[in-house]
Amino acid sequence: MTTPTTQERTTVPQGLVIAVDGPSGSGKSSVCRRVAAELGLAYLDTGAMYRAATWWCLEQGVDLTATDDVAATVRDMVLEMGPDPRFPTFAVAGHDVGTAIRAGEISAAVSAVATNLEVRADLGARQRRVIDVETGPEGFSRGAGVVVEGRDITTVIAPDAPVRLLLTASEEARLARRAKELHGAADARAIEATRDQVVRRDRDDSTVVDFMTAADGVVTVDSSDLDLDQTVAAVLEVVRRLTVDAT
Repeated sequence: MTTPTTQERTTVPQGLVIAVDGPSGSGKSSVCRRVAAELGLAYLDTGAMYRAATWWCLEQGVDLTATDDVAATVRDMVLEMGPDPRFPTFAVAGHDVGTAIRAGEISAAVSAVATNLEVRADLGARQRRVIDVETGPEGFSRGAGVVVEGRDITTVIAPDAPVRLLLTASEEARLARRAKELHGAADARAIEATRDQVVRRDRDDSTVVDFMTAADGVVTVDSSDLDLDQTVAAVLEVVRRLTVDAT
């Protein structure tokens, strides 16, 4: 990925918050990292926070169906996040968990933690603190702002963000992308092996937050027929329209 110079970057207002929601396999992480790097913003993957919380609970031997125990364990979790979009990092209690939280075991279990309302409240407060830091002078972005992606960012975490997007794609496209990511292929067998992670997790998470339908004021970007570069360009165009052109 080439990094644009300061002169080449699109100029956006200081303290910009870009909130992005969407289902599994819609391309949120790849697109948001590219957009953040292009604009010189920090990056926060809130889904990774729920994965880190799941890893920590399993590491502590907590039964994920014991909702109070899970909430208490997550409240005590020491989570450190590096918001550089080129090299985002996650550490729990000093352990680098960037790779561990992407394991199949975590993917299969994360919905049990992500649908815990007390956990959502705790991690939501942490996410808002990151936004506050990154829109001030002490953050990684030196006040330029942050791209935050997840499932409830446009409606719960940053409902007043000047740029709010729902990044979506057809189920077929999302399954194919996630199959390539996990299995290196998008044939029928790989897609079927991926279906549970994508479809079941979206169904489970939909019980606590609606991330399949754009709320009022949220712009939808459908990436079903777009590659990564085209999707990044489409998102940047929305950002430009809502910030630069709006002034």
